Amino acid sequence: MAEVICLCNEVLDIDLREYLDTHPIDSIDELREQASICNKCMQCQDLVEGEIYLARVRRQRAAGQF
Repeated sequence: MAEVICLCNEVLDIDLREYLDTHPIDSIDELREQASICNKCMQCQDLVEGEIYLARVRRQRAAGQF
């Protein structure tokens, strides 16, 4: 079941994961620059940064680097 990860923009966790899996985002600042998924409310920063980290790990595993 999908959960809202960003309250301000009503971004669902599955939507964020899908975006991160298809875009090489390495930080929350890059996410703010490249997409209107995250603004600077800071309420969901820990959750979003966790998803960015997990996406980076998934990309490394897919590339055989991990």
